[in-house]
Amino acid sequence: MDYAKNPSDSSSPETQSTISGQGSKEQSPSDNDSSLRNLEKNPLESTEEVVTDVRKAKGVSTWKWVLTLITVYVTGALYGLDTTVAADVQGTVLEQFGEPEKLAWIGVGFPLGSVAVILSMGKAYGIFDVKWLFFATAVMFEVGSAICGAAPNMNALIIGRVIAGAGGAGIYLGGLNILSLLSSPRERPLYIAGTGVSWGVGTILGPIIGGAFAESSATWRWAFYINLVIFAVTCPVYIFAIPSLDPQPTLKLFQRLAAVDWLGTVLNAAIYAVWVLALTFGGAEWAWDDGRTIACFVTCGVLIILFGLQQRFKIFTTKAQRIFPAGFLESRSLVLQHFATACTTTTIFAPVYYIPLFFQFTRDDGAISAAVRLLPFICVTIFCIMFNGTLMPKFGYYQPWYIFGGIMITIGGALMFTVDSTTATSKVYGYSVILAIGTGVANQAAYSVTPVKVAMDPRFGPQMIPDAIGFINMAQIGAAVHALAISGTVFQNLAFQYLQSALAGYGYLDAQLHGAIAGTQSQLLAQATDAVRALALEAIVKAMSRVYILVIVAGGVLLISSLGMKTEKLFMEMSAGGA
Repeated sequence: MDYAKNPSDSSSPETQSTISGQGSKEQSPSDNDSSLRNLEKNPLESTEEVVTDVRKAKGVSTWKWVLTLITVYVTGALYGLDTTVAADVQGTVLEQFGEPEKLAWIGVGFPLGSVAVILSMGKAYGIFDVKWLFFATAVMFEVGSAICGAAPNMNALIIGRVIAGAGGAGIYLGGLNILSLLSSPRERPLYIAGTGVSWGVGTILGPIIGGAFAESSATWRWAFYINLVIFAVTCPVYIFAIPSLDPQPTLKLFQRLAAVDWLGTVLNAAIYAVWVLALTFGGAEWAWDDGRTIACFVTCGVLIILFGLQQRFKIFTTKAQRIFPAGFLESRSLVLQHFATACTTTTIFAPVYYIPLFFQFTRDDGAISAAVRLLPFICVTIFCIMFNGTLMPKFGYYQPWYIFGGIMITIGGALMFTVDSTTATSKVYGYSVILAIGTGVANQAAYSVTPVKVAMDPRFGPQMIPDAIGFINMAQIGAAVHALAISGTVFQNLAFQYLQSALAGYGYLDAQLHGAIAGTQSQLLAQATDAVRALALEAIVKAMSRVYILVIVAGGVLLISSLGMKTEKLFMEMSAGGA
């Protein structure tokens, strides 16, 4: 099919009248089965009417479809919420458990669990029934949340965060697959954009909910227990409303299990675990030239080589079953979509963690007040995601969105880099809005573009759409891990160096300086004179501003990537039938 021209030019009058609803007749069950087969063969050539027939063939009535959408979006919100909920409970957790050297793992543990399994999850959704895998990963997410809520010590909390992160990746990816399989190309961008909105809502509510529970009699534990309550409410929808979507119905269970690339899964998870270990402890607990830090980096490099060899030579797997879709690396378009998604995700996580922290240090905000300061950034990001999801499929061009996003992110990041302890609140809000515009207009675009590109490419085809979604999800979640780990390392190391320099003549111990970085309630900041406190805050905020170098780089890479994209028009089948 030629996607560069209007399908109405190549459609017969009979087809056009059927698409527009004129001259159609009531379909029999066999007609529905035929429509389903046609959709599975080439989903990009299907119309909304065919998709409606597929929903009917699957027993998805209007109310079931609405409940399915609500459940997918609620789980997306929970995934976003748990990504940032730790931001405002860390102080309370530290007071109860101690062990400040492990504090960073509460934040990074969740996305680490996600990225460790995202590739294998992407393949699994092409092997197992989407409905039941979606349900199973939701259960895993709840188990992790329960462990976090009941954690007796820091180690248990970290383990719970990693388990919840792995389950969260599954429910987020499952939701994207469900929406893709049960929606037409015309509907899909808006539905996919809805996942971005729900995730964004969860992201902003995360610090607020976490801070509210941390300051209440319910304690921080209910920041995690709340997930169990929501799951109990939505559980019937998982079981009764979402239809069975089995990509390979003829395979038996042992054949499905044998199709999983277990060795690749373990190697991929180990790469991220060792990498984050090196970044989290390097320069903070361990010196950069410490043998343990060096060993982590060397081990990570060796694991990357082993993973590459295992995937290249298909050791204990096959070309079709290996978890990394190596063939995608041959497509410039897919690689650039991957980079673009990673860049826009990076520009979300740095502000989400460091804007509230800025106001806690400079304005003495509490946990809830500091989280509310994120509203301009998150609200504008959500609006722009919806704006992109609505207009991009209407006009068909995707490259301009990325170009504009790269420019705005670079400008916004550069402005945030100039912020110091005396910068007016209105300026911080304004800079964050510029950053939000660039982030929002491009953040979810790849989820609409990539499935179309993959289905159109004869090297891949529609059967590779689940892999394509996993490929982009890997970029999104992997970027979250890298953004949190790198920004945390930059902030912790530079803040310590700047404090040492600023307070060199005051005789403070290293432990006191690290305590000041951990929060405004530290002994140093609480008991210092106004002059010393001003010096300390200036040093800490200066280190915080350096985090935005990562955002500036992300904006630049996004702009360069967008210039390498094709200036083409996709989604042309949306105009079929004169719609």
